[in-house]
Amino acid sequence: MTNTDIDITNLREIGAFEGSLAQRVYLALQEAILSLQFLPGAVVRKGLICEKLGVSRSPVSEAIARLSNEGLVDVVPQSATRVAYFSMDDIREGTFLREALELASVAKVARDRTDDQMAQLNRNVRLQALLVEDGDFAGFYQADEEFHAMLMHFTGYPRLKTVARMVSLQVTRARMLLLPTPGRSNETLEEHQAVVDAVRDQDPDAAREAMRYHLGQLMPRIEALAEKRPDLFQSR
Repeated sequence: MTNTDIDITNLREIGAFEGSLAQRVYLALQEAILSLQFLPGAVVRKGLICEKLGVSRSPVSEAIARLSNEGLVDVVPQSATRVAYFSMDDIREGTFLREALELASVAKVARDRTDDQMAQLNRNVRLQALLVEDGDFAGFYQADEEFHAMLMHFTGYPRLKTVARMVSLQVTRARMLLLPTPGRSNETLEEHQAVVDAVRDQDPDAAREAMRYHLGQLMPRIEALAEKRPDLFQSR
């Protein structure tokens, strides 16, 4: 367990985000947590955040309340607010829910995809290949996220991407721990290509199975990581 304060060194300025003041503070803090700039167990001090972002305590308090509702911070009355530790139960639930949405989405896209959608998927996979070649793990992660978001967008259901993001926040954060895993980016690229090939062939069953295989690689890696880095996870 760590007693260190959050590291606000690279916390992005709220001008980089849109929305109300509280919304922008919330987005800046959420990004820092999901990207592991704020590590599990670190103490969240409102004064540091106010000073860094140039805001009063009110929007920071509102942002922290939202993060608490999402399970990203733990607020203990009369004590400290801390970045939440990883919870295997939450990660397993998020993985289960995300998989249900992803499998349904990719099957629909495979049935109904357009030539323009196919071109966008191909461009994204080519970008992923370049990022793998450059060893740009952060860039690859972003392209990976865009790949999955793109498939959900192509279903034509505008709320789907938002729902998927909400149910898998803990999974998103845990995935950041796996970015430097040797060889995993190449494997992920191959799995994404298999999904794209099935969508190109307009084969919903093959697309669903390719996505199922791809998503199935995540939990064993997170479970192995929990054994190696128990300091980042809730005590069982």
